[in-house]
Amino acid sequence: MKKKEWAGWGQAGQQAEQHYLIEPRHLAGGGDLGHVTEFLRASGWQDRSSKAGVPVLFDSPDRTIRIGYDPHTQPGGWTIRGTATGQQEAWHATLGKQVPVEIVAGFTDALTRPRSAHAPNVWEPLQQHGWHTEQGQHVSAMSPDGNAFVRFHQDGQGQAYWWAAAQTEHGPAWNAVFTPTTPMHLVQAFTTALSDPQPVMRPRGHIPPTLRIRSTSVSVLPSQLSAWQQARITAARAATWARSSWASTHPSKNPTGPYATASSGARTRR
Repeated sequence: MKKKEWAGWGQAGQQAEQHYLIEPRHLAGGGDLGHVTEFLRASGWQDRSSKAGVPVLFDSPDRTIRIGYDPHTQPGGWTIRGTATGQQEAWHATLGKQVPVEIVAGFTDALTRPRSAHAPNVWEPLQQHGWHTEQGQHVSAMSPDGNAFVRFHQDGQGQAYWWAAAQTEHGPAWNAVFTPTTPMHLVQAFTTALSDPQPVMRPRGHIPPTLRIRSTSVSVLPSQLSAWQQARITAARAATWARSSWASTHPSKNPTGPYATASSGARTRR
């Protein structure tokens, strides 16, 4: 384990706290839910958690998408549902509670943004970061360390779904499953976050009990953590304001315009 000082800024007299940079990120453990929820709140999503009596429940501004998190159900974790709109079929995604929040946020952040005009490619970010792809009965990609994979699974009855998972020497760490109707750009956002080689940060006492991670000890000031979190929230608010301003000055009846919801648009295809 390495140790170093985290370069940055902070108020004089603050007591630095010990954190750890963990890599690969797919084995870093769940993390702080606020990384996901505060971005959604800043993006104008409605927080219904207290009324529903569950830890996390958010509805999109147009009420076509719902994001929930409940660690007490089986198997527990994130559930994301999109209703059928226009040519987009209803879709459903589940991500286990040990999926790192930075990877969950890759998917949920994409729900708050306009869909790119470029055709999505789920496999491209994986290949760019050294994941090994195979094409046989199922199309799959394996992480460089061999501890995570993404697969488009098709069984003999014609059922298909996207499946991602990670494991340690102790067994399965997490699973994520997406219906084949899940908008492809969202699955690509997930694989982009999953394959990102940048480490993620965890506080002391929240390091997964596995020998398959590399950890670097860093000293972090509370003001640094607050500034990083606030920068993410500020970016979400700015993007939301920009979309609202554009929509108010460019009214359109076209649901696939530049600021259409994530669930609008063409049907997802593999």
